[in-house]
Amino acid sequence: MMLRTILTPGAYHGINKKPPFFEGWYYKLISADEKHKVAIIPGVILGQDAHAFVQILEGVSGTSAYHQFPFGNFTSDYPRFGLRVAENRFDGSGLSVNIDRPEGQITGDIQLGPLNPWPVTLLSPGIMGWYAWVPVMECYHGVLSFDHSLQGSLILNGKKMDFTGGRGYIEKDWGQSFPSAWVWFQSNHFKNASACITASVAIIPWRKHSFRGFIVGFWLNGKLHRFATYSGARIESLQILDDHVDWVLRNRQLRLSLTARRVQGGLLRGPTRLDMGKRVLETLNASVQVRLETLQGAIVFEGTGAHTGLEVMGDLPQLLSAQ
Repeated sequence: MMLRTILTPGAYHGINKKPPFFEGWYYKLISADEKHKVAIIPGVILGQDAHAFVQILEGVSGTSAYHQFPFGNFTSDYPRFGLRVAENRFDGSGLSVNIDRPEGQITGDIQLGPLNPWPVTLLSPGIMGWYAWVPVMECYHGVLSFDHSLQGSLILNGKKMDFTGGRGYIEKDWGQSFPSAWVWFQSNHFKNASACITASVAIIPWRKHSFRGFIVGFWLNGKLHRFATYSGARIESLQILDDHVDWVLRNRQLRLSLTARRVQGGLLRGPTRLDMGKRVLETLNASVQVRLETLQGAIVFEGTGAHTGLEVMGDLPQLLSAQ
């Protein structure tokens, strides 16, 4: 079962797991006219208050809602990528939501075009690389689609949002807890429609110590450029300032320079080892400037990604000083 699960990042990983454990799937939806931005996050947590949930972030205003359900309302299509939380369904072909509660309402159906996942191989099963095979990681990550088309609409708190012709992104996290500190950002809205980026750097517990681990995937013209701890890439510089994050990385052939502009967002809940109590500030209104060049300085790509999802959280001095 472990082999099948590791090679299928989208599948539910929680079968026979004991607390602490969480798992969440992150669907990001941007409309064709770019006026509507929504993140929908279904998931589960096992702990002192085991339950399923569906979180909603309305990206333009930053308003959010956390809808909690009994754990028994969660079912999965294991070993395939698919899940249900009460009347709400999520898989690789689309999502269907039907929630009517005092804290918020959302209904509708969205169909997804063909997904573009981070490649999965036996030696490197997804974005985690060989770390995916390590059974004691605090948090695992998966990119289920860098970019895909959308069709359908939602009604969120009485407002209809048409996503037909828009673009989507899907990722997920699972494990024991979110890291003590991290930066994450993602965009698939560049002038060059083939360009997509997802990037994260975090404090990673390792045995009795910890280190600063990072994973960046830049998809361009059908090719994935990887910059990751496990691939031998390294950070040349990382600065976290009040209004932006500056990050420069290099691998054996290329240098990647990233500047993510910080703006206000909404509060989501994130997992600790006990519950979904950690408050996570996320925006869908950031932007990221990307420059990819050879080590000799020849520009391969330069552009700005809009509607960027961005989180900058936790013990940032530790993140900046860690090696």
